[in-house]
Amino acid sequence: MPRPKVLEQPEHGWPLGWSPSLVEFRTHLRVERGLSPNTSSSYLSDLNHLAAWACDREITAEALTRDHLTAFLVAQQGLGKAPRSLARLSSSLRAFLAFLRMEGGGGAGPEAIVKPPRPPRILPRTLSESQVEGLLHAPDTATPLGVRDRAWLELLYASGLRVSELAGLPALSVFLDEGFLKVMGKGRKERLIPFGAGAERWIRAWLQLRPGFKPRGGQLFVGQRGEGLSRQHLWRLLKAYARVAGLRAEAVSPHVLRHAFATHLLDHGADLRSVQAMLGHADISTTQIYTHVHQTRLRALYDQMHPRSSS
Repeated sequence: MPRPKVLEQPEHGWPLGWSPSLVEFRTHLRVERGLSPNTSSSYLSDLNHLAAWACDREITAEALTRDHLTAFLVAQQGLGKAPRSLARLSSSLRAFLAFLRMEGGGGAGPEAIVKPPRPPRILPRTLSESQVEGLLHAPDTATPLGVRDRAWLELLYASGLRVSELAGLPALSVFLDEGFLKVMGKGRKERLIPFGAGAERWIRAWLQLRPGFKPRGGQLFVGQRGEGLSRQHLWRLLKAYARVAGLRAEAVSPHVLRHAFATHLLDHGADLRSVQAMLGHADISTTQIYTHVHQTRLRALYDQMHPRSSS
């Protein structure tokens, strides 16, 4: 009789033969490495492609060899995946194989994954200082919700927070008199970030109104029914305010404001290590991309303003 096809595990959509390893790896990512649910999902989404490919060939996670992994990556490349996607896939595979080896697995280790070519560097989109100013003034501060939105917009730009960090920011983590906030970032790493008088002013105004919303929890920014604002809600609000400010909504996102924060700091003389600490980047190379933005802006300014620029 023909061998029955592998059934899929109902809860996660993972092939049954791979499900235990992937469940354990998910726990490892979230509990031991402290990665966010979104980052963990990205790893597992990549590994689901490997699991489906391997199950078609009756290969278990523990039986993977270097040749299997090379054939899988070649197949993925043949699907037309972008270099950046292939780089992320390779990173996910290395993490999974390292986990299996740590757990005593006898298959291929992370060294079996040949490092892919470095994807082309893409300069982050950003906003000019005048564009940010227009965005900050977009909320109607004659209303309580407008005051709230002005406050989180000011804080997002003043601190370079990730939108997930802003959404979960406890009110008790903001120290107004000292002018800094404490945030738990990726990998459960805590960092302190200063912010300026503009953000302080609007946060104080919002805190006067916040009790009227009957907050259900400790989050600094809450909705009309007292619930904490989700990252999706903040994203939608930002898009709406971008349109009010006359900006293209598709060109504005919370991460673009984070880029603007870093770029404008460098424009005004901040050193790279300080920007790295405020952004919460583990590796200085992640922050160095902003120096490329900074140098591009300096070049444009020089070409426009210096009397000898065309000599």
